[in-house]
Amino acid sequence: MSKHQRLRAALDSRELFTAMAAHNPLSAVLAEEAGFHGIWGSGFELSASYAVPDANILSSGTHLDMMRAIASVTSIPLIADIDTGFGNAVNVSYVVPLYEAAGASAVVMEDKTFPKDTSLRADGRQELVRLEEFQGKIAAAVQAKSDKDFVVIARTESLIAGLGQEEAITRALAYEAAGADAILIHSKQPTPDEILQFVKAWSGTVPLVLVPTAYPQLTEKDIEALGKVGIVIYGNHAIRAAVGAMRTTFAQIIKDRGIQHVDPDLPSVKEIIMLQGDERMRDIERRYLR
Repeated sequence: MSKHQRLRAALDSRELFTAMAAHNPLSAVLAEEAGFHGIWGSGFELSASYAVPDANILSSGTHLDMMRAIASVTSIPLIADIDTGFGNAVNVSYVVPLYEAAGASAVVMEDKTFPKDTSLRADGRQELVRLEEFQGKIAAAVQAKSDKDFVVIARTESLIAGLGQEEAITRALAYEAAGADAILIHSKQPTPDEILQFVKAWSGTVPLVLVPTAYPQLTEKDIEALGKVGIVIYGNHAIRAAVGAMRTTFAQIIKDRGIQHVDPDLPSVKEIIMLQGDERMRDIERRYLR
């Protein structure tokens, strides 16, 4: 099956599909190596890697180029985080084919205003567009795709914005009616209670997508038991792991005034060269360099 078909099949079967965030091709390769089913092309992680806020500071082209680079070195489906769609329904109509051509198997689009503010920022500016306007953006995305198995996921930020369960359910059902293949419901509460309440009340037919960043105590076993969730996204763990490891290593080198204590704990240069695809390049050399 193609990458698109594998993601679509997982959603249709309600077999839990796990996606790990990535901010560059190397982190995506490591996620695939670890055994995740897919890659989350995270806008938050990419923004962090550029040391700018996750607030549509980076251009759509920068994100698109990174998604293309990630898709080119991985064999598992890529779910691209396109924030608010980089504009209105007209922008969405032009953007979605570009992501499909770049190798993404899905896009996730959220119902906040442009420019957005990151969902988990304390006291962030969380403003939602009109329900009807976002329905139009979802419909435009569905119409713009060329492969029937390409997945369009609608993300409602109703709970993030503090608008309550009724508004979240109303919007999610409206987005399903507009053609969304799945609904991502997000929360920044430190326990999963708010999310569990939404899942229990969900009467739609499309699967849900969860991002348990704020409530890590909800395990995959717990999520599978809910019966309504198709995808779980680990939304920022690659960049957080990288930052933590680099801080520790850099501080140790400064302390020791040398690398004598950190070097034994680091992956070898040989391993990094392997991850760069050196074996493939050597094979090409053997075949064609005469």
